[in-house]
Amino acid sequence: MARIVFVNGEFLPFEEARLPIMDRGFLFADGIYEVSAVVGRRLIDNEGHLTRLARSLGEIRIANPYSDEEWVGLQTELITRNELDEGIVYTQVTRGAAERDFAFPKEATPTVVMFTQPKSILASPQAESGIAVVTVPDLRWKRRDIKSVALLAQVLAKQAAAEAGVGEAWMVEDGAVTEGSSSTAFIITRDGTIVTRPLSNAILPGITRRSVMRLAQEAQLRVEERLFTLEEAHDAAEAFITSASSFVMPVVAIDGTPIGDGKPGRLTRRLRELYLDMAREG
Repeated sequence: MARIVFVNGEFLPFEEARLPIMDRGFLFADGIYEVSAVVGRRLIDNEGHLTRLARSLGEIRIANPYSDEEWVGLQTELITRNELDEGIVYTQVTRGAAERDFAFPKEATPTVVMFTQPKSILASPQAESGIAVVTVPDLRWKRRDIKSVALLAQVLAKQAAAEAGVGEAWMVEDGAVTEGSSSTAFIITRDGTIVTRPLSNAILPGITRRSVMRLAQEAQLRVEERLFTLEEAHDAAEAFITSASSFVMPVVAIDGTPIGDGKPGRLTRRLRELYLDMAREG
């Protein structure tokens, strides 16, 4: 079956998709993106992703090209055309094509690109064994709350993780963990408190993060939003990350130091099951 993508109002075979070289997403990383998970051909936590997409667009002053209902229609059509049972839908909006100049063009139509990628999320082998992470300096700009396509710092962090043979990189600033290169970082203290950094311009407001924290509170688990240091992370009983493409993923080692007993912890496994139940129920 041919892979179908969406480009500026058209569903096209992947091989026929084209963008102008003057697109500001290519020239300036002048755009934003979102990733929504798909399980059983259904979009998971998608309302939050569309809300964040609209917010990011507003923060960089790009008009939202579609209503939420229209976005869902496009996502659903892509899922159907690609017969995607499990994986992700990627959406990117840039300011559009114009002659290269730093200032916003007076007239430009936003560029919209969407595609699907199959991925095993529910039965991920890594979720059974857990992943290790390495830490890297946080080199990003000061508006990390905007889901910008300017991802060079994250690319370098991911490469550091790949070269270390681990599953993710945690970024560190002033001794505190900010977040993963494409995930939210959590630790669980020895007294069972789930800890993650509070929302601010320093981190992306994770959609999976929000749902996991809600589920934890509904299960009467202790949740605390505060900065935590790398030293605290090494001493934690458990650790995990959340993201749209991994849901809840146990972290079993940081910089070669085992977390707890070096295996996915009890509370992390419970949180993953709570999220999986939510995803399955739709």
